[in-house]
Amino acid sequence: MPNRGALCKTLPRMAELAFGVNGRDRPRHMMVSTPATRAELFAHLDQLGIHHKTVEHPAIFTVEEGRDLKRQWPGGHSKNLFLKDRADRLFLAVALGETRVDLTGLGRRLGSKGRLSFGAPTLMTATLGVIPGAVTPFALVNPSARALERVIVDSALLAAAPVWFHPLENTASTAVSPADFLTFLRSCGFEPLILPLAAPEAGSAK
Repeated sequence: MPNRGALCKTLPRMAELAFGVNGRDRPRHMMVSTPATRAELFAHLDQLGIHHKTVEHPAIFTVEEGRDLKRQWPGGHSKNLFLKDRADRLFLAVALGETRVDLTGLGRRLGSKGRLSFGAPTLMTATLGVIPGAVTPFALVNPSARALERVIVDSALLAAAPVWFHPLENTASTAVSPADFLTFLRSCGFEPLILPLAAPEAGSAK
């Protein structure tokens, strides 16, 4: 697993791989910059008056790897899907870990061009500033995340309290209240689309 220093040094190269060396294929709002640190994220939460609690744990790369470990911490644990459509629009779907996300229905709900698919790891890192396995909505604190078209939040996740996400690293998990999570998203310039991601076409947006 790369350390933070190595990741920061490789971000510009990852951006080249994702968007082209001359940047002509880069989304209009894409900015290549050093990603925020965990301390900077926490400072942002503190500035917003958001109470947060963090627990350290071994690196977790998949929902399945962390399932037994996370049973110790009540609340809603997330899985975060970095998605794109055929028009190269980018989305972040933040779902409850147990939700079986209907990507076909979500794509139709979003008016996507063609089927939604997972974005390449290089594109994800260039956009969110985190490594694969550490995808988190807290990465929206990075300016490069403005390349996202939309952030979609599972209503099932918001029904739990607290809600847990990686604090830009997959060796820890941070809990905030559902209301404070929405405050954080809005502070980053995103008005989330709240849907039941198991059946996104059936639910009404909030």
